[in-house]
Amino acid sequence: MQKRFFSYVLPAMLAFAFTGLYTIVDGFFVGQNIGDVGLAGINIAFPIVALIQAVGCGIGMGGAIQISVNKGRGSKDLEDKTFGNTLTLLLLAAVIMSLFVYVLNYHILVLLGAEGKVLITASKYLSVIALGSIFQLFACGFTPLLRNYDQSILAMAAMICGFVTNIILDWLFVSVLKWGVGGAAWATIIGQIMTVIPCLGFLFKRCRSISIAGFKLSKNVVKNIIRIGLSPFGLTMSPYLVMILINKWAVLYGGETAVAAYAVISYVTSIIFLLLQGVSDGSQPLISLCLGSGNIEEALQIRKLAYVFSLIIALLTGAGILLLSHFIPVLFGASEAVAAMTENSLPIFVSGFLFVAFCRVTTSYFYATQKNTSAYIMVYGEPILLAILLTAVLPNLLKLQGVWLSAVTAQFILAIIGLILIMREKKLQL
Repeated sequence: MQKRFFSYVLPAMLAFAFTGLYTIVDGFFVGQNIGDVGLAGINIAFPIVALIQAVGCGIGMGGAIQISVNKGRGSKDLEDKTFGNTLTLLLLAAVIMSLFVYVLNYHILVLLGAEGKVLITASKYLSVIALGSIFQLFACGFTPLLRNYDQSILAMAAMICGFVTNIILDWLFVSVLKWGVGGAAWATIIGQIMTVIPCLGFLFKRCRSISIAGFKLSKNVVKNIIRIGLSPFGLTMSPYLVMILINKWAVLYGGETAVAAYAVISYVTSIIFLLLQGVSDGSQPLISLCLGSGNIEEALQIRKLAYVFSLIIALLTGAGILLLSHFIPVLFGASEAVAAMTENSLPIFVSGFLFVAFCRVTTSYFYATQKNTSAYIMVYGEPILLAILLTAVLPNLLKLQGVWLSAVTAQFILAIIGLILIMREKKLQL
């Protein structure tokens, strides 16, 4: 079982890590060539980019889970219908999101708290991203489908291909040609195109076995995809809802320096969260197959492996970040003031890694086994708890330090809620 577990989880972890590295690479080149304003601009804009990715991930994962469950049950017709409907939904969502972001990006950024030079920089970045958002959505939607068809290595290779392209083009567009944040955005888009291309061969081959009717949207199939997909959508989007909230209060209590410091912190912590997401989502196909075949005991064993592995990752990466906390801001070209604030604040965010590890696996288990209510509580609990803590409690008492502590406190409370839900499920099984 362990060999099979790691054959799914390790490629998923690498794929998620490369997804997160897209933004870190942008941040590195923008920070080195533009400075704090560039870092703050991309940080303010990135929740919109995350929304595009979350829609793709939600549809892709919602369809993939249904596909795995139907495979476990031996229901080939419903499996094919779900696959076709998932691709149709991804195409429709891509067109809608591209138009939405392109037309409304400036107004959305104002609502997110952007102003002055940061607003101008963020708008330039997001205007370019909107033009290629269809490829971002496809890249995020295709990879869960590949993993659930035993193509984890292909999904990982596709992400690596896109990531390498992104690095080369970031260097060319931002450092050499001096295109600024627009160049970073173009590098991201072309990188996502290079991620989608390797996926298309497998998907086209799979499509040939499905009739045209399989791509026609079915009310029941779409309903199931969306119902399940709301959890992975929220899990992808939740960290960026948290980012929106923290950015707004960071501006209030610490100004542009605090926003730039949080940009560096979020670059680093997001890659750890994505590694943990790779563990949980990598184990999802196995858990869903066990559910479809009625093998609940094996599903619980897989969940246990995921808990242990994710907690080990949280401990090791947290220790690594603390050891390197002095060098991390320098990597992003942060000013002395931003670097000092980042170094002092990183330990607070690292202290929440264990809670995040537990919550990620718990949430993924719930949506993999179609326990949607519990999954919704876990997914949407963090931004709700954070909003309460930020508006009513900690910043009023501790100013900017309270803003940082609110994030970790919300993660701790959510971990307690997750433990209660798991214990409740265990009692129901008994």
